[in-house]
Amino acid sequence: MRMQVNNKVREMRQARHITQVKMAEELGITRQTINAIEKGRYNPSLELAFRLLAYFDVPFEQLFYIEEE
Repeated sequence: MRMQVNNKVREMRQARHITQVKMAEELGITRQTINAIEKGRYNPSLELAFRLLAYFDVPFEQLFYIEEE
């Protein structure tokens, strides 16, 4: 059984009317990194995952979830 880590970064960002550029600047990462995370092409490091949780001020389960394939 394979597990896929997914996230709700795009939904959270859009609900708060934050652009990828603004979010990238505030987190000190590139817009391309945010884009890749949102599209599921890149799983953030543990450090970046915690920074995203703090940025949105949400618990882990609200931002990340696992789908079994």
